[in-house]
Amino acid sequence: MSQLSAEDEVELQSLLKQLLRSINDRISEAPSTECAEEILLHLEETDKNFHNYEFVKYLRHYVENSLGMVVEEETRKLTTEDEQHAIGSGYDTLIHAVTWRTRDSTEYQQMMQTLKNTMIVVVESLINKYEENQMRKEESLRERQHTQSNSQYNDNCSDSDSSFNQSYAFIRQEQLQALAEKLDLSRPKEVRWEALQTLCCAPPSDVLSCESWSSLRRNLCAALTDPDLSDNVLQFFAKSFSSSPLNVTREIYTSLAKSVESSFLFHKLRFSADSVAVNIDKPEISRLLKQVRLMNDFQKEVATFWIRHPEKYMEEVIESTFSLLSFHHECSSASPGTEKALEPIHLLALLDIKATWFKKWMHGYYSRTVVLRLMEKKYKPLIVTALQQCMNYSESSESFSTHTTDPGSDEQQNSGSVQRTVYTGRELEYAHFVHSLCVLGKVLVYTNGRKLFPIKVRKCKDPVSLTDLVVMLINIVYQHPKPLHNHISHTDSLSPSDLVMEVLWMLCERTECAADCLYQTSVIQTLFAPVVTLLNGQQEKFKSPAATLTLIADVLARIANTDKGLALFLYERNLDVAHGERTFAAHVIVQFTLKLLDKELPLLSESDVSRTLCGAFIFVCRQMYNTCEGLQVLRSYGLHKALAAAWKKTSSVLESVPTPVPGATARTSSQELQNTLIWDETLLDSLLNFAATPKGLLLLQQTGAINECVSYMFSRFTKKLQVSRCEKFGYGVMVTQVAATAPGVVALQSSGFISVLVRELWSVLECGSEDVRVVRPKTTTMDPIDRSCLKSFLSLVNLLSSSQSVWELLGCQPLANKSEYTLREIPSSIPDLVDRLIAVNSDTKISSLFHYEQSHTFGLRLLSMLCCNLDSFLLLESQYSICSMLLKRQRENITETESSEGEFIIDALSVERNHFLVRVSVVGGPSERKLPPRVLQEGEDPYPWLMFSSYPVPPCYILLPPPILHNSQDSEISVLLASSKDSADVGGWMETCRREYFQVMTSKPNVLTKKVLADFLDKVVTQLSSSSTECFFRPARYKAEEQSVKSVALSSVEQLGINTCLRYGSHLQLLKGDAVNDLPLLLKHIKLFLSTQTVKVASELITHQDGYPGHDWLASTVFLIMAGDLDRSLSLLLNLSSLLTSAFIWPARIHASVHVPVEVAESGISPVYWCTAHYVEMLLKAEVPLVHSAFRMSGFTPSQMCLHWLTQCFWNYLDWLEICHYISTCVVMGPDYQVYMCVAIIKHLQPDILQRTQSQELQVFLKEEPIRGFKVGDHLEFMERLERRYRNIVLTDMTNIRNPVP
Repeated sequence: MSQLSAEDEVELQSLLKQLLRSINDRISEAPSTECAEEILLHLEETDKNFHNYEFVKYLRHYVENSLGMVVEEETRKLTTEDEQHAIGSGYDTLIHAVTWRTRDSTEYQQMMQTLKNTMIVVVESLINKYEENQMRKEESLRERQHTQSNSQYNDNCSDSDSSFNQSYAFIRQEQLQALAEKLDLSRPKEVRWEALQTLCCAPPSDVLSCESWSSLRRNLCAALTDPDLSDNVLQFFAKSFSSSPLNVTREIYTSLAKSVESSFLFHKLRFSADSVAVNIDKPEISRLLKQVRLMNDFQKEVATFWIRHPEKYMEEVIESTFSLLSFHHECSSASPGTEKALEPIHLLALLDIKATWFKKWMHGYYSRTVVLRLMEKKYKPLIVTALQQCMNYSESSESFSTHTTDPGSDEQQNSGSVQRTVYTGRELEYAHFVHSLCVLGKVLVYTNGRKLFPIKVRKCKDPVSLTDLVVMLINIVYQHPKPLHNHISHTDSLSPSDLVMEVLWMLCERTECAADCLYQTSVIQTLFAPVVTLLNGQQEKFKSPAATLTLIADVLARIANTDKGLALFLYERNLDVAHGERTFAAHVIVQFTLKLLDKELPLLSESDVSRTLCGAFIFVCRQMYNTCEGLQVLRSYGLHKALAAAWKKTSSVLESVPTPVPGATARTSSQELQNTLIWDETLLDSLLNFAATPKGLLLLQQTGAINECVSYMFSRFTKKLQVSRCEKFGYGVMVTQVAATAPGVVALQSSGFISVLVRELWSVLECGSEDVRVVRPKTTTMDPIDRSCLKSFLSLVNLLSSSQSVWELLGCQPLANKSEYTLREIPSSIPDLVDRLIAVNSDTKISSLFHYEQSHTFGLRLLSMLCCNLDSFLLLESQYSICSMLLKRQRENITETESSEGEFIIDALSVERNHFLVRVSVVGGPSERKLPPRVLQEGEDPYPWLMFSSYPVPPCYILLPPPILHNSQDSEISVLLASSKDSADVGGWMETCRREYFQVMTSKPNVLTKKVLADFLDKVVTQLSSSSTECFFRPARYKAEEQSVKSVALSSVEQLGINTCLRYGSHLQLLKGDAVNDLPLLLKHIKLFLSTQTVKVASELITHQDGYPGHDWLASTVFLIMAGDLDRSLSLLLNLSSLLTSAFIWPARIHASVHVPVEVAESGISPVYWCTAHYVEMLLKAEVPLVHSAFRMSGFTPSQMCLHWLTQCFWNYLDWLEICHYISTCVVMGPDYQVYMCVAIIKHLQPDILQRTQSQELQVFLKEEPIRGFKVGDHLEFMERLERRYRNIVLTDMTNIRNPVP
């Protein structure tokens, strides 16, 4: 290469330049020269295009020409020598040996020396050319600078785009040393300016890593004070911030902070309230603003990456910032008049008025810990200053309010127009207040931030506590309420009320924070002060009471939305209303709301303002009454009636509005009509939220607005709108709650909800997405119900969980059973769905399904879920003969052979059918029956369970009841029963009875079974019914003639129920042969007796058409307890009917009863739902909160499951002994124990409930699985604790069954 011509050197220069351009981006990103060298050294490893570069190809060609002969010769020598002595074995070893010999050769040494000398010449030539070009550029730049006067003072601020888009050039250490010398203060300004220009063109990484950086930094900071040099220094700093690591930029930042502090100390700028405080056109102000702006930009960006560096770097940045912001002129406090010193915090507030930098610093734990530690130990004056500024603003708010607008609104209005250059002292102080408020708000959110309080503030005798600060902020809202009709943009977030409300919202959202700051008596008293004043009929002093009260309502709603805040409103007397009288906040809120609805507050009678304010306070009430405990407190005020009356009045107004006709004059303005529509929706939405609880749903039904409310809910549900701004979940829970009752499910059907649900299911199940172009085929699911159908499946389960909903949707509804179904025929109702997916009893139906096996499996799974409710099963079986149809399909699934009877074909459908048939044919608890699994097992026999195509069910599915060993003669119960004959004091005997019962149940519960249990129950019920104090209903006077009893007709549902009970009694070995006739006779007696206590209702509900819908499971249970004794069973039931307990454990007894108001009887809603289930939900929230949350997340409700269990007396869920103990516990201990037992069961199931909620199987688990391992005696102590805590509430409400709706 030493013989290369000049043309060859030019070519090599061109190839090298081409290589450098190709990798320019990678070199430019290198933070230092060393890193750039590392990139070049490892380029072959990191660049896939390395061998395609022309420069690399040139070098490869040169190496081949220089060393090709050497390599060939060495290879020939090594292969001809003895391999064992020379190189060993292996191809890799040969290459290794050739490489080492070649590198030791003379030719290699000559090649490397020649290559080195040539490349030195080429590189020096490139450098010289580059320096010549740079000198020409600098000369042309100087000429432009001289021709454009004062151009350096134009807007080229430090963080403008130009400062980040300069081309970089490598610079040598000698040049940097020379630049450092040129920047010395002793040099002429022109020399320093030229040095700065050169420095700005150099890579910051080279400058910051050079040996003379320390002197460079000192000289650069000194240049910041020179008006002619400041912008260039900031330009270099901006580049450094954007491309250098924190260990370097922290030095620049701290130097910049010190420089800014020195400038403020030197200039000693001052301003007064009414004069111009900041004029950006002034050079010293402009220079300081640019410097502070650059610092602020760095503050906001550094939080994204300082976690990757040692904490000391971050701490140095934070400390230098706090030191600057804590800067305070010594003479400022002693200044005469109103003149104040301009400080760095003022300029920072102008640039970042909402303290975004501080919010970012407080966001991460890594930096927040350091920030709060430094504030506590060294820079507490920073918080003191912020607090003082808020206090100053609060004290001077009265003078601010005399102006037409606040400084904040002035600034907001001007921000969108021409760029401002002048700010008054009042505006500067307001910006400082906003910045201080945002800082304080962020500090209050965190525990260590709140520990900084109380704070001693100048001119305050006592330290300022957290509550003092919050009270002061609330007073600022009172002094500057945001107008209701604000014609400025909705982004007007600099008004005092908006800013304070943001802080209060943050405090409300955090439990601990709210407890420390908001849930204090002084704060609550301040919040309610305007409300209490207006309630007392006094004049409110605020300039805009409606706007103020609307803001208060917003805060109150957020407080009431939390558990602790709700408890604060409901149970703590923390409000002083008049003359030292203290009351509960909830009562004040609902009283004020009712006065707003009735327009009994003349100061707030303006229509639109009153509606907006009234809606805000209704929303506060809504946060309370949509919970069980809140409704318990507010129910007596009849808020649902007031809302319904207001809604009916508004609806009548809307109905009277004529249909617009072209050319006609409108009597009502469009704005007024729009406001009326909004008010109508507000009232409907508020009424709808009563349906969030069982008792609230009864209240909603009593208003007569349930259909309209459900239609409104459906309109929002289809749009996937949120329930409210405070509600985390959608309408799933509310839909489930509504669907549990007959009027609710009828309203859902009339709204179109059920039709849409069925159509969506069909679309997912049958249509799917196969008509869409397949880009990536889906995997074939192995689950019986595909994940895409799971949501629809669970929605249907929630809808049809209650037997009442099944009766309303399917009662008296025949199946279509068409001879032909078109492929486009889509079901739109539940009977259609049963016809197409469940009752698949013909080839026509099979051929009408695109996915027969999947769809029919879905239908059978849904059928299984429905039939877990025994009343639902009896209805389906009586109307559609489901079991006969499935048995027929099983027979059709048997292989035909001549030599044997044939075998069942095991497939998904036959296994599913077998499971269902066993489930509905065998009754029993977890240890009394065994259900076949739905999945196959590994091995030679994948399904060892017997299938059957006719009754009886194979005995392998029926488990023998466990033996019970006891000695009834020596039991305490027997002694107690004997003592009852001599006892005249029923009350005293019952107290003794309860104590003995509790002791027996908790120690040896097996004593209470069979004859002992029957005698015990008979005696207890007889004693209670003979006592006037214990009789709640009028004692039964029933004497029926034999002929009238025999004339009573039992429905097909009751006949099927009788067969089920007889099978269960035979299985338990409790019945004799004559029970077949006695049980129907008992049910006829009971039906005749209850008919005398039933009110005739004018209702279109199917559940009201022919007596009680379903089977009387309590009567059947008593019949089994009495071992089939007709007379004892009838006697016990008649005596039981006079006790309050009968209204809850005996659903048939209270159905459409004369003992409840006619309106409640017409509703078809059982007390088991609106009373028992209501309090189960209330107690669950308090006692088992995790389970309560799990139910809400799943969209299911505990009330639905409790209604299911209690309606069928826990049949199929508990073993027979536990069912008996449930009955006896409720009779002996009181009807409220029904609530406590449900809570105990759900608490017992807590681990399973939490696990199944995660896998979206909660509904399936609770309905299909028995309650395993639950013993009433084991949980009686827990129930007793619940009794001590809640009996006063629960039992009191149960005794109000005659008047449940106030």
